[in-house]
Amino acid sequence: MKEDFLKYQAQTTPNPLALQVSHAKGSYIYDAEGNAHLDFVAGVSASSLGHCHPKVTKAVKDQLDKYIHVMVYGEFIQEPAVEYAKLLASYLPFPLETTYLVNSGTEAIEGALKLARRYTGRTELISTNKAYHGNTMGSLSIMGFEDRKSAFRPLIPDVSFIDFNSETDIQRITNKTAAVVLETIQGGAGFIEPQNGYLEKVRKRCSEVGALLILDEIQPGFGRTGSLFAFEHYNCIPDILVMGKGMASGLPVGAFTASNEMMLTLQNNPKLGHITTFGGNPVIASACLATLKEITESDLISESLVKENLIRTLLRHRFIKEIRGKGLMLALIMESPEIADYLILSAAKKYLILFWLLFEKRAVRISPPLNISHDDIKKGCHTILEVLNDYEQ
Repeated sequence: MKEDFLKYQAQTTPNPLALQVSHAKGSYIYDAEGNAHLDFVAGVSASSLGHCHPKVTKAVKDQLDKYIHVMVYGEFIQEPAVEYAKLLASYLPFPLETTYLVNSGTEAIEGALKLARRYTGRTELISTNKAYHGNTMGSLSIMGFEDRKSAFRPLIPDVSFIDFNSETDIQRITNKTAAVVLETIQGGAGFIEPQNGYLEKVRKRCSEVGALLILDEIQPGFGRTGSLFAFEHYNCIPDILVMGKGMASGLPVGAFTASNEMMLTLQNNPKLGHITTFGGNPVIASACLATLKEITESDLISESLVKENLIRTLLRHRFIKEIRGKGLMLALIMESPEIADYLILSAAKKYLILFWLLFEKRAVRISPPLNISHDDIKKGCHTILEVLNDYEQ
């Protein structure tokens, strides 16, 4: 199987982890030999409710028995998608009420960029250095990390970059700016939170000059940071909210939400301003609906902060210089990239799944399922300390 994996399935790194998955349940992934691997990554924050959550699998199976796909999204009324969009709107502040469902976070970014240019009639896009918003061409164009994008130039024009948390740079947002695109919490850069009212100040500047504010909540969204969306922590309501990853407990999905007035501009001049064959797919939408209900009707959101505190209390070691992030979106900042690599690879041998971040090479990702047990958190943290102690010797 490994030989076939390497030969027939395209790879993205020279040395993939190549864990052969047999099945997964809750916070564990089981390999072909029957070993149980404790999952501290959750499909890079995608499996919000762990693996094969019964309410999600039931919703998917029930929908499979009704219909799987009937028509390009936006033409037929499909109950799961409508119910989901309506429920999501009930948890969002005005005027965020109309949602466009797509297939992934990066497609949601593409749609949001198109919407911003269409609605404002402007072209300039402002992103931040060390930003990550996906890998399709528009998303790549607003990625603030040249080493990862130079091989694919030319990219879309009229994009500029400012420093995240720089109040001085906010003045570079002008009446020529269509939109400012920010991660609410910077992901690839090392789970960096906004400081000193930064998002609130960007919001104020955008309103002054007529620019739109797009917040990328693809990673921190859906309860991971102790609120349904991370922007709720920072007194900042975006014009366009982008989401993905944790929406459907591991199924492929993304979305962008804006005011109904704004979203109407994609209907005409030209018609089909954004179109997607499988966005709003009823099976995926059913998983989204079950996931959102479980997150909002349980104590998982508040528990993410309790679990954060437990992790911070347990993970004290001289090689861990800092723990960044919020809730269950955490990054251990190690003393060096070498120690980070050692921790991730050695933990894997002890059946604990950790992972890297894109740009910050000292970082080790901890983003387990929201419903991970306290005992499993303690077990995983014990393994991390055990590995770091082994490195010392």
